[in-house]
Amino acid sequence: MKNIIPYSLKTIFTIGLVNIWGVGYAQNPQQPYLGHRTVPILTVGKLKFKDLNKNGKLDAYEDWRLPINTRIQNLISQMTLDEKAGMMLISTTRMAGDFAFEQGKPKGPITSGFNEEDLVQNINMFSRKPLPYPLLSASGTTKGVKEKHLRNFILRANTDAKTIAEWSNNLQALTEDTRLGIPAIVASNPRNHITRDNSVGLSVGTTVFSKWPGELGLAAMHDLKLTRQFAEIAAQEWKAVGLRKGYQYMADLATEPRWQRIEGTFGENADWAASMIFEVVQGFQGKKLNPNSVALTTKHFPGGGPQVEGQDPHFDFGKDQHYPGGMFEYHLKPFIAAIKAGTSSMMPYYAKPIKTEFEEVGFAYSKAIITDLLRKKLGFQGIVNSDTGPIEMMPWGVEGLSILERYQKSLDAGVDLYSGSADPSLLIETVRKGLVSEKRIDESVSRILKERFELGLFENPYVDAEAAQKTVGNANFQKVADIALRKSIVVLKNEKVLPIKAKTKVYFETYLESGKNNPHYVYQPKSSADYAVEFVKTPEEADQVIVWLMPGTAGGLFGSTGAPIDLRLSKNLIDVEYVNKLLKSGKSSTLCVNFTSPWVMEELAPSNALLATFGTTPEAILDIVLGKFKPSGKLPFSIPASSKAVLENLSDVPGFMKKGDYALYKFGDGLQALK
Repeated sequence: MKNIIPYSLKTIFTIGLVNIWGVGYAQNPQQPYLGHRTVPILTVGKLKFKDLNKNGKLDAYEDWRLPINTRIQNLISQMTLDEKAGMMLISTTRMAGDFAFEQGKPKGPITSGFNEEDLVQNINMFSRKPLPYPLLSASGTTKGVKEKHLRNFILRANTDAKTIAEWSNNLQALTEDTRLGIPAIVASNPRNHITRDNSVGLSVGTTVFSKWPGELGLAAMHDLKLTRQFAEIAAQEWKAVGLRKGYQYMADLATEPRWQRIEGTFGENADWAASMIFEVVQGFQGKKLNPNSVALTTKHFPGGGPQVEGQDPHFDFGKDQHYPGGMFEYHLKPFIAAIKAGTSSMMPYYAKPIKTEFEEVGFAYSKAIITDLLRKKLGFQGIVNSDTGPIEMMPWGVEGLSILERYQKSLDAGVDLYSGSADPSLLIETVRKGLVSEKRIDESVSRILKERFELGLFENPYVDAEAAQKTVGNANFQKVADIALRKSIVVLKNEKVLPIKAKTKVYFETYLESGKNNPHYVYQPKSSADYAVEFVKTPEEADQVIVWLMPGTAGGLFGSTGAPIDLRLSKNLIDVEYVNKLLKSGKSSTLCVNFTSPWVMEELAPSNALLATFGTTPEAILDIVLGKFKPSGKLPFSIPASSKAVLENLSDVPGFMKKGDYALYKFGDGLQALK
């Protein structure tokens, strides 16, 4: 007979509300909406359930009335080792037409279909060295779901909201049509920020989502209420298209000015970064994970800022992390705040600590860091999600171990979810050869399943594609974001030239549109009626010259070579000679600099006014300099006074604590009015 419930005696008592085991149903269970495409629906009394394993019976993991832990244990008991191992990988997934990782592939429209081609790497994409074995970094979608049992995916494609939503629904329908019907969870890097560096793995760049300041800009607003509002709005947009997990945000501190990941941080001050992280996590997730949440992965534990000479640990030459100022615990503060806020996942960094009490291995291999510190001391109970490729590409400190031994050591350390590979075969082999017990695997799978049960994905993983198109980037959301773009701007200097008076002839040059030194882009408003000043096309015509610089490293983060990192503007895509010519022209001058790093400005001629931006728009800058919006931004980090100060700095010490003449401007500086 259909709908017979094959529960154990214990569960039967639970159904009868004989709650002697501490579990039980609510007295009046509320029927959730069941999103489904192909699975049968079971009816028990007046209630309905999805028959995810298609056996004609209501299993405990299908019963939304039961406690989540009961559902998890029932599901794990039905999973094979192959299915469990597939659950422990998270890899890039690609929409049809998305060939972002494949150089030379023809570019066409991205659609809601699947990319069914495998992507195999023989070479480490960072070091350009041969890999120990070919790495399946992305699987053809159907094969990945049905044969490799993958259920965690990172979406990097950038297209319209409706297409993403339709693709997400297609993916969930594919997972529904598997033996156990376990839904997928799709993660993404940030999609809501105006950013200078949108390298793969850092940010998706300009998207159809509402456009906010970069993370440094959010910190510069110095407005926790607006920060929470940002996160709540972004979460609505993400959920609308089926993105239920964020590979964000960075709780790392910007204490080493040469480190090239600073743009994604909330600055150098641990207490302020902690406040920001708390608001962002609770804004995306709520006080607890629930069906309206987007689960976050806080990174990079225990703090990735203090790299030796600022080099990046994607590369062998940047694998060392140190604490010359003895401030290891200072860097933990934002992570403690993330744990307090309930962050769903934590990502350990690639780097290995040197000259500390800890073993000199990458943090994903350190039991003292993950189990003893993160779990036992700090109380984190969620998912430990490795960064991309520590097993195959960045095995710092354990290079001499085999792949199976690396899995063994990292599992013993406490990793649950491995990023970068779409092939579970070697993880399976690690268990079958007795290097790791299946019980240990079950611990990780339990944590991973808990997240998607709490997100309500077993009941309804589907979204409304038409509604997604109306939700994402809508005018009301952008109106709030536009306030944030203005609040993020920091006025550092004003020699009585701001606000610019009416009828002034203004020449506004920016690198924003070109992204290169030449040709220079001259800003012209769409409607001159919006401003009381006259915009001219040459500096010679102007009374006031505004120059907005967009420094950036050549080749981006992943173009690193190991050469010394130089923060002078002339070494970061800025034609200093040309800029100085403008600043020395005898006109009133306003210099705006977009800070993705704490640039050294010692080569520049003085300007009459100086503004710091962290991902904003020309319109926002104009509203500040014309006095239409009162400045309120404060620096999220200190700006070094010289290259010498950078070379002599202590990597783990924030700029505002550094002694001597380190800072030209310090954390928290910013004029709150134009006089």
